[in-house]
Amino acid sequence: MTGERPLIAVLTGAGISTDSGIPDYRGPKGLWQRDPKAQELVTVGPYLADPEVRRRSWLMRRDVGAVAAEPNAGHLALVELERSGLPLRVLTQNVDGLHQRSGLPERKVLELHGTAQQVQCVRCRERSPMARALDRVAAGEPDPACAACGGVLKPCTVMFGEALDPVVLDRAEAIAKACELFVAVGTLLQVYPAAALPQVALDAGARLVIVNGEPTPYDPVAHEVIREPISVALPALVRRIVAGQPVGEPAAG
Repeated sequence: MTGERPLIAVLTGAGISTDSGIPDYRGPKGLWQRDPKAQELVTVGPYLADPEVRRRSWLMRRDVGAVAAEPNAGHLALVELERSGLPLRVLTQNVDGLHQRSGLPERKVLELHGTAQQVQCVRCRERSPMARALDRVAAGEPDPACAACGGVLKPCTVMFGEALDPVVLDRAEAIAKACELFVAVGTLLQVYPAAALPQVALDAGARLVIVNGEPTPYDPVAHEVIREPISVALPALVRRIVAGQPVGEPAAG
């Protein structure tokens, strides 16, 4: 890496949160593998059109327990990296809010797919805490409606069938272009447009490090690929970065 204080961009996916008890979707043991029909629970068309899909979706959110999950060693490693003084931006595909809960400043976390910590009415757009909606589900409301207007509530996440916020995507691309080190953690790098960000970084001359248990399409061009469990690998990688040790070897070709 060149420069005195190079910008580090970290793209995180579901894999960083599995040690917090939040299951991933696409991995070998992910939710889609166990129940392929579950994808419709987070697909905007069926969700808005079918009350039964919404009821199942609310039960899934209740059972996943993301609202009560706690950060793990992977999240805390990124806090250590930020507190080292190196410029850092975290681009996350996750909606669990664990990066912020771990202690990262809000301004340094860009939530590409929104947040599951809040819900929004699709009619009047009023927002309220997800925990409050889940309390209503626990109290016997299978499909809680907006308390203000009676409209359908949906999480403040980007569901399948919805586009990413173009402002958020533009910011993410700008960060990828500006960084000298791009680290992809716990993501299969298959969901676009987020999966294009490593290529944006590579095209701008950044080094790419991948920390993931399964192969990704970027493995052949990455400067370093780490297969160890994230809660072990990411703290070790952060220690190397903070110590100024070399990260990765020049990419082939």
